[in-house]
Amino acid sequence: MKLNVLLLEGIHPVAETALTGAGHTVRRIAGALKEDALIEQLEGVHLLGIRSKTNVTQKVLESAQARSLMSIGAFCIGTNQIALEPAMRRGVAVFNAPFSNTRSVAELVIAEIISLSRELGDRNQEMHQGVWKKTAAGSREVRGKTLGVVGYGHIGTQVGILAEFFGLRVLFFDVASKLPLGNAQSVATLDGLLEQADFVTLHVPETPQTKNMMGAPQLARMKKGACLINASRGTVVVIDALAEAIKSGQLHGAAVDVYPEEPEASDMKGFKTALQGLHNVILTPHVGGSTLEAQENIGREVADSLVRYGSSGTTTGSVNFPSCELGATPNTHRLTHVHHNVPGVLRDVNRLIGDAAANIHAQLLSTNSDIGYLMIDLDVPVTKQVVDGLKQLPTTILARSLS
Repeated sequence: MKLNVLLLEGIHPVAETALTGAGHTVRRIAGALKEDALIEQLEGVHLLGIRSKTNVTQKVLESAQARSLMSIGAFCIGTNQIALEPAMRRGVAVFNAPFSNTRSVAELVIAEIISLSRELGDRNQEMHQGVWKKTAAGSREVRGKTLGVVGYGHIGTQVGILAEFFGLRVLFFDVASKLPLGNAQSVATLDGLLEQADFVTLHVPETPQTKNMMGAPQLARMKKGACLINASRGTVVVIDALAEAIKSGQLHGAAVDVYPEEPEASDMKGFKTALQGLHNVILTPHVGGSTLEAQENIGREVADSLVRYGSSGTTTGSVNFPSCELGATPNTHRLTHVHHNVPGVLRDVNRLIGDAAANIHAQLLSTNSDIGYLMIDLDVPVTKQVVDGLKQLPTTILARSLS
């Protein structure tokens, strides 16, 4: 089935190659779009690809122009820029790439640990200003120091593994029970970790629980002379409190890649933060996952998810749909059905199929608390009749034929 695809924000060309290779028509727009501009561009679009700067709001999803939209690919880790529940209620499956830039972020964190320990940011700036400051003051090896990892997921575990190769002792804190890798040790509380670590690196999602989780009280808990690294989400750290901790000497340094408010486009001038100009503070513009390798991996992973959803209805990896994958059945016609998860839907669907004198070769249903997702392979070409019938059911959100 040929679909129309819109890709925004400079998504890696490998995504377009994968989508056009599957027979789809791809249109690209270089930058992010505001809400009204996005609505205007969605007319006739089946698959939408975005990164982190385009917000797909409830208004966008409920607009008349978005009536053809079937799926959104977030070519990044986070999906907080997408109204996931309204998308689900509209029958729009959302996919992301939660693991593709793991290594890139982990390597940046290791580089920043070493740079903060050696004050390389300050030495670099001084040399650019013509100042030759050859000194060992404030410069230390990382070997034998303690790294505290807050959030022991895919990135946090990779950071811990790499850190051990440099001789760091690794502690971690996570709200969920996690299996330690290498010699890492779990700490029962965040405060317990902060009190022991020479370096603290944050790898948590943006949730109400993590908002401002590193404020003045937590920074005061850290070892005097420790360093903080945030490459997770900008809302996790209270920037003004971090600036005060640096100025007072409570912390020896910090590396920050994400901010509570970030410019909407690259190359914008005039960015301001209370951390600018402070001693031993490394500031980067949200580039933790911005390597050529990571962007290519993300482009390939999300595009493949969109292709599979478009061609076979597979929802494996979706962040807002039940996971459903049905192997290809030769000489059959596949249809998919998104519906409200209420009793009697499967009975009504099978009655329609029986009325069409069709035989079900394969059928797979998966549900969550709100919706059900049904994949059906029929062995006679009556899918249009069945799909038309499904669209009339009051429980139907979206029904389509993939043949």
